[in-house]
Amino acid sequence: MSTADDLLRIAPDRKISARSFGVASDMQVPAFSARTEYVPEVDEAYRFNPETTLAILAGFAFNRRVMVQGYHGTGKSTHVEQVAARLNWPMIRINLDGHVSRIDLVGKDAIVLKDGQQVTEFREGLLPWAVQRSIALIFDEYDAGRPDVMFVIQRVLEASGKLTLLDQNRVISPNPWFRLFATTNTIGLGDATGLYHGTQQINQGQMDRWSIVTTLNYLEHDAEAAIVLAKTRSYDSPEGKRKILAMVRVADMTRNAFMNGDISTVMSPRTVITWAENAEIFGDIGLAFRVTFLNKCDELERATVAEFFQRAFGSDLPEAATRVQVV
Repeated sequence: MSTADDLLRIAPDRKISARSFGVASDMQVPAFSARTEYVPEVDEAYRFNPETTLAILAGFAFNRRVMVQGYHGTGKSTHVEQVAARLNWPMIRINLDGHVSRIDLVGKDAIVLKDGQQVTEFREGLLPWAVQRSIALIFDEYDAGRPDVMFVIQRVLEASGKLTLLDQNRVISPNPWFRLFATTNTIGLGDATGLYHGTQQINQGQMDRWSIVTTLNYLEHDAEAAIVLAKTRSYDSPEGKRKILAMVRVADMTRNAFMNGDISTVMSPRTVITWAENAEIFGDIGLAFRVTFLNKCDELERATVAEFFQRAFGSDLPEAATRVQVV
C-alpha cells in the first residue's frame, strides 16, 4: 500500500495516446504504471466528451491550469477523475464550499505532544501538501469559494507558481507532476439564472491565470440513455430501454424549457439516473418522477413539467403529482 510520502518521489514512467480516449489527436500524455490509493476507480460506462477530454489531457501533459464549466450533473469533476483513473494519476478533490477557510488550505500551528512535552508545530494544509506531490488537485464549485481562499489559490495558478507560507518564512516549489483543475457552474461572471445561489464573480485577474477553460454540456440523447442503462442494469430489456429513452426525453424537454425561460429547474443526467433507481425501489415510474424531480420544481411550473411526462410516456401523472407540497 502506498503512502502520501510516496507521492513525493513517484513520476510518470510511460505515455498514453490521446486517441485511446476517443480523441482525434496524436498527443502523448504522461502516465503511471502503478496505481496508488489516491487514483480514482475506473468507470467503464463513462462517456468522454472529445473537446473536454482533449483540454484535460493537455492539462496533464503540459501542466496547464484547466477549468471545466457547465451545468450541474454534466459530469465535470467525474470527467477529470476518469481521465486521471486511466492515467493512474493520483488525485484529490476539494469542494470550495463556504466552510473551507484559508487555514484549511494553508495550514496552522497546532499544539502536539513530543517526548511528553507540549510543543507548537506547524501542520500543513491541503494546498502545500498537494503542491509538493505528484498529484492532481481538483477544486470543485470553484465559483463558490470565499475571497480570502481564492487569493491563496491565485498564488499557485501560474504553471511554475511557488507557494509562500508566510507563517513559516518558507517558499514551496511545486512538484513537477503537480496538476491543478477546477470545476464551476458559472464562468466567473456570477449567476443571473438563480440556479446556483451562493456563487459569485471571480476576480478577472485570477480568471486570466486559468490557461484553458472548456465547457461541458449535456450529452446527446442516445449517449445519455446508454449511460443511464449502464448504471441501472435492471432496465436491460426492450421495455426497460423504452422507459429509459422516455426518461431522457423528459430531461431533454426540461432543458429546452429552461433555456427558453419557461421553467427554472433543470433535470441533469444525475437526476435521470436517480429517477431510474427510485423507480426500481417504488415500482412506479410516475411516483419516482414525483419524488425525484417534480417536488423540487416551483409549484406554478409543475403542470408544465407534468406535461413533459405525459408527452414522453403517453400517460398522465396522477393529479396529486402536480399538487404535492414540498415538506
